[in-house]
Amino acid sequence: MGMTLRIVTVGNSAGVVLPKELLAKFNLEKGDELYVSDVPDGFALTPYEHGVSEQMDVLRRVMRENRDVLRKLAE
Repeated sequence: MGMTLRIVTVGNSAGVVLPKELLAKFNLEKGDELYVSDVPDGFALTPYEHGVSEQMDVLRRVMRENRDVLRKLAE
């Protein structure tokens, strides 16, 4: 599903308006929180689950600190 969204002014900030079809498809409602993560081609928005971002931060740190070991295990 491809879709073009425009960044708009919201007070002193900027935001993206999500069409109602997109909200319905992903079961999102006004006030829900989204998590932004880097992916190879840009970024991804996913429903925010409390605790997941902290877990991802720990995972990234462990992967960075043990890069060589993980590379050897992948061989």
